[in-house]
Amino acid sequence: MKRIVKNAIKCNHCGDIIISTYRHDFVTCSCGCCSVDGGNDYLRRGYTNSPDDFTDMSEFEEDEKNP
Repeated sequence: MKRIVKNAIKCNHCGDIIISTYRHDFVTCSCGCCSVDGGNDYLRRGYTNSPDDFTDMSEFEEDEKNP
């Protein structure tokens, strides 16, 4: 099973890279087009137009405790 190490996206409109660092940390880019939430607990994305509004930049690692 994979564990979230970094929960991040890049807005394809304004270029902001936004990172959610803890659970329920809802962060929106400066142009308001997309957002990220969940920290290292879960991945949640929000967007204004379509999923093409952002590029996922999240990082994962294998969780040795739960293979």
